[in-house]
Amino acid sequence: MTLKLKRTPGLYLVGFMACGKSTVGRMLAGELGWCFIDIDAEIEATEGQTIEQIFQERAEAGFRDLETKMIRARVSRIECGLPCVVALGGGALLKPDNWELVENNGVTVWLDCPFQVIQARLGTGSGRPLASNGTNLAALFENRRPTYERADFRIVVENSDVQEIVLKILELPIF
Repeated sequence: MTLKLKRTPGLYLVGFMACGKSTVGRMLAGELGWCFIDIDAEIEATEGQTIEQIFQERAEAGFRDLETKMIRARVSRIECGLPCVVALGGGALLKPDNWELVENNGVTVWLDCPFQVIQARLGTGSGRPLASNGTNLAALFENRRPTYERADFRIVVENSDVQEIVLKILELPIF
């Protein structure tokens, strides 16, 4: 992996749904004294709808457009020097524009969580539109891994000990 100096203080958590991006991100931001942004939560607050409702009304493409708009807005604040930990949605980096935005404006950290753990965390009726079909979920998980592998760093999430995961991130050479 080639490390390059990033010009803005953004740390972007990437990975599959239910890998812990929001939970880890909140604690990590607290440890660093940085702000925390959960892109999905920001979209829900701005739109006044759940992600599931947005998917039903606008389909995945409509949601992805909102996601790109929100990422762009948050990156612009980070470019102004506001250090921030950002939890991205599981499919956010599938759009090349989103990948370019975060890659050029901070550091990406992949929370690599085994599929069996993801399944257990999601359970049934998770309210996540792309998790409704178990067979499709496994295929989606495998299809997205190559995108996540492009991240600057990979943290293996072997358990649910959030403090341990945060410590692993804080041990990265960027700190």
